[in-house]
Amino acid sequence: MIVRWTRFNMYLCAACATALFCGCQTPESKHKKQLSTLRLHLEVNPDATARNQVVPVYRENPVSITVEKSFFLSEVNITEAKVVDAVGGFEIRLQFDREGTWLLEQYSTANLGRRVVIFSQFGEDLKQTRWLAAPKLSRRITDGFFTFTPDASREEAEDIVLGLNNVAKKLHHKSEW
Repeated sequence: MIVRWTRFNMYLCAACATALFCGCQTPESKHKKQLSTLRLHLEVNPDATARNQVVPVYRENPVSITVEKSFFLSEVNITEAKVVDAVGGFEIRLQFDREGTWLLEQYSTANLGRRVVIFSQFGEDLKQTRWLAAPKLSRRITDGFFTFTPDASREEAEDIVLGLNNVAKKLHHKSEW
């Protein structure tokens, strides 16, 4: 009988320690841990090299666009992301840091008339992957703000923005050190 009580107490202690150290995940803690990626690729003319690839943009009526495999801007350069209301729906608005602003100005000046193709990974464990949009560069962008209409539901757009803002907070916190 004593052995059983000792074994029971060991299991009880182990369960309490697990609950204490692991804890339950509340929706708030899940929101703080949610991450997203966002990569901006430039449209290029197709050639026989391995530096570019053809990607499908838009789910309902896919459009094939040839892009450079290497991106020129990513979530590392984003300081803030927002879902903003627009005529007929919503848009995602990105604000870039100083380096991102310079790169956006350089690429938008040199590539007027080409498309910027946007890729993202989002959701739980970054399981959702999608080419979100392909807006055409119609002007030089000097203020560091980039706005586009994503091929996503509003809920998905808010998940993307939440993840991007969490990444920005983590990177900004590390840069303060």
